[in-house]
Formats: sequence, C-alpha cells, structure tokens
Amino acid sequence: MKIAIASDHGGANLKQEIVKLLNTLELSYEDLGGACGHSVDYPDYALPVAEKVANGEFDRGILICGTGIGMSIAANKVKGIRCALVHDVFSAKATRQHNDTNMLAMGERVIGPGLAEEIVRAWLGEDFEGGRHSNRINKITDYEKKSL
Repeated sequence: MKIAIASDHGGANLKQEIVKLLNTLELSYEDLGGACGHSVDYPDYALPVAEKVANGEFDRGILICGTGIGMSIAANKVKGIRCALVHDVFSAKATRQHNDTNMLAMGERVIGPGLAEEIVRAWLGEDFEGGRHSNRINKITDYEKKSL
C-alpha cells in the first residue's frame, strides 16, 4: 500500500506524528507538504494529494488541517475520491468497510496524536466489505460520470 500525506499549517504537527507511525508500520508513503511556520491554503495540499490518489499513483491519502473540514471538502471535489473526515475509531473502521474511502481527513485542533494514530491504524487495517455497500458506491461513481 502506497500512501500520500499532506497538511496545511494547522495540521503540520499532527502530520509529523502520523509520518512517524507510517515509518513504524513500515508503509510506503510520500509527504507532499505542509509545514509549521506560516499560513497556507489547504486546497493547495488537498487537491494534489486527491488527484494522485484518483489517478492511481497512491492507494490512499491522509490529509490533516486544523479541523479536517477544509481538506475533506477540497479532496472530495476530485472525481473518484471518497474522503472521510474522521475523529473516532469506529468511524474510521466503518468508512473503510462501508464506504470504501480512499482518503482520510483529520483535524489537529480536534484530536490529539494518540487518538489520531489509533484512527489511522484502524482505517489502514480495514477492507471494503462490498456486498450491499457496492451498490451504494456504484451510485456515487455513476453520478460522478454524469456530472461536470
């Protein structure tokens, strides 16, 4: 599994903690930017990660900003992306099992590093269940094909 990760200024510290986790788990990843210091615009980081996941360069993406909201909104504008904003372990598991999410967004100002690590572990460890959930995902994909 190859993972792309990025943050804006509001998520830079938590991103570093998640990068440490990815190293510990010996997962292949690329840090596509975002650092502390000065204010940046979250779409400048969310959109390139989402595009790289959508075109298959990466299997999954992780985005972090202050709340996770802006990152998730931006990422979900890219066709083929199903980015979930998650701040609890149950939702992290469910969004993989039921929604086949390929991107995860979190907020550094909402959760701490310990919980964020649990969320990432849970999200990376779950598979899509398919079955009745496939029909739902197919409806989203079909809609994307019809729209702009």
